[in-house]
Amino acid sequence: MVLLVSHLAANAHDPNRPELNHWFESLKSGKGPCCSNADGIAVASPDWESKGGGYRVRLYGQWWDVPPEAVIVGPNLTGRTIAWPVYEYIDGMPARVTDIRCFIPGPMM
Repeated sequence: MVLLVSHLAANAHDPNRPELNHWFESLKSGKGPCCSNADGIAVASPDWESKGGGYRVRLYGQWWDVPPEAVIVGPNLTGRTIAWPVYEYIDGMPARVTDIRCFIPGPMM
């Protein structure tokens, strides 16, 4: 699980685009700052959808309703959908997702 989280998190922010560092650091939702760019997970098109006026995202095989206050309103400079999950930690390791702190939709395909 940790390797999966590390791999996915690395994909949220392309290190070849350092001009986006400040933008990532400034992102916040109604739940507060989205933390660092390393905490975001890039979500592929089949793993998110707009439904009933809100969003849903599939993380680690489970669908989550994105809380309305977690949605970032504004331009998405990456063009990719990104979710910032909140994890329950056991012995210092992420064990499972418990909530979505921030979510920025990308283009619907």
